[in-house]
Amino acid sequence: MRVKNQQPWVQPLDKLPLSLKPLVAMQQKHYGSVLNPTRWWGRMPRLFWLVALFVGYLERKKARLEPMLRALLLTRVSQQCDCAFCIDANSLRLAQRSGAMDKVLALSDWQAATVFTPAERAALAYADGMTATPPHITEIIKDELHCHFSDAQITEMTALVAFQNLSARFNSALEIPSQGLCPVGDKTDA
Repeated sequence: MRVKNQQPWVQPLDKLPLSLKPLVAMQQKHYGSVLNPTRWWGRMPRLFWLVALFVGYLERKKARLEPMLRALLLTRVSQQCDCAFCIDANSLRLAQRSGAMDKVLALSDWQAATVFTPAERAALAYADGMTATPPHITEIIKDELHCHFSDAQITEMTALVAFQNLSARFNSALEIPSQGLCPVGDKTDA
């Protein structure tokens, strides 16, 4: 577990490229500040724009997966990858979308918790299997997914979990700190 206020080994940018101005303005409007990963991704603004467009597509209004399920999966992958920033930001999103903290609080031990539906449990098992190294998706997991989701939904779920693995592994490897958005989701305390 990382210690709060520990200095990352790769330092964030103090000054962001002008090409990121629209993203920075949106973050400041929505969160009141620039999100921590932006200060690292800022070294590669074109790639950062592509990543932002990718997640924007997955989080679109007409996505095949419900917003709460997307937040649940993003938060679980964040936990599995031990990404302090992602746990924080996605826990906030999950709390907002579910309207309560019960799923946020239960997620780290979801197999034993009673707050998750059968469809959520199937999706969480899939996310855990995908996030394992190497990925491990059993026939039982596949069968359970097909009981609750269409092939199109499973494909979109796979893209969402893969995206969150990219994001969480990037942030975790560079020790990008939590933003302090969701105190319950903040896993940076020793």
